[in-house]
Amino acid sequence: MDRREFIRKSLAIGASAGLTLAGGGLVDLFAGDKKSKVPDLVAVKNGEPEAMFDAGIKALGGIAQFVKKGQVVLVKPNIGWDKSPEMAANTNPKLVKRIIEHCFNAGASKVYVFDHTCSSWQNSYKNSGIEQAAKDAGAEVVPASSPNLYDKVTIPGGVMLKEAKVHELLLSADVFINVPVLKHHSATQMTAAIKNLMGIVWDRGYFHNNDLHQCVADMAKFRKPTLNIVDAYRVLTANGPQSPNPADVALKKMLLISQDIVAIDTAAAAILEKNLKYIKYIEYAARDNLGQMDLEKLNIERISL
Repeated sequence: MDRREFIRKSLAIGASAGLTLAGGGLVDLFAGDKKSKVPDLVAVKNGEPEAMFDAGIKALGGIAQFVKKGQVVLVKPNIGWDKSPEMAANTNPKLVKRIIEHCFNAGASKVYVFDHTCSSWQNSYKNSGIEQAAKDAGAEVVPASSPNLYDKVTIPGGVMLKEAKVHELLLSADVFINVPVLKHHSATQMTAAIKNLMGIVWDRGYFHNNDLHQCVADMAKFRKPTLNIVDAYRVLTANGPQSPNPADVALKKMLLISQDIVAIDTAAAAILEKNLKYIKYIEYAARDNLGQMDLEKLNIERISL
């Protein structure tokens, strides 16, 4: 297929699927051929959260590729807001539960769940549904509401963010699974895998006062997640991060999985139909070799349930 034909077909697909990547043309995450045995990115659609994760992690060889017997796992969802699951401000509790179940099936000794919330942590944990879902799966849900739970670390190669206080569990866990919800954000246009790392930090007021996009990209340099899983089942498309209007929530029924935090956020931007030139932290992270921003260079496994 020549380039003109590719663009014509991409325009048609992008219009119907709503998957737009500005600055690099238009791309459909669910169209294309598998290039090799192990995918760089898995994109799943048309299923419930549990079924989509089952299918997506199977395409990567199973959770045992990432979690070994006896290891301690940190699962870090977005639990930032005192909102019900229907409002899409937090990660879907059904997805969180399923991930934890897979970890224990692989032999994890412990699984911890936390987030440094914006709303009251007790209310956010409870009303998001994540606390109960995680406990039902056997995980230990811990607070992140005290500075005593955080240790100061140096950010290697930090441009704007040179040091930060991070939750002690991030330093001690063997496996770090980053599980954001995809949604609109008023300050950065989008929040997904990279920005979800702000939930491991205590002193994030500095981020907002000192080039938020650069600080977010810098934070990704401290510890690379073992796995990134972006929940795009319900997506808050406007007035994020905590719109009170149900009309701002779109039922997308999608899920992304990748070890590459830049690639997964690039794909997430396509789902949210956001222009990448306005989401500078993705560009900054790619510039600093934290991942691949050009999806055409990746092997994407596409699964429709």
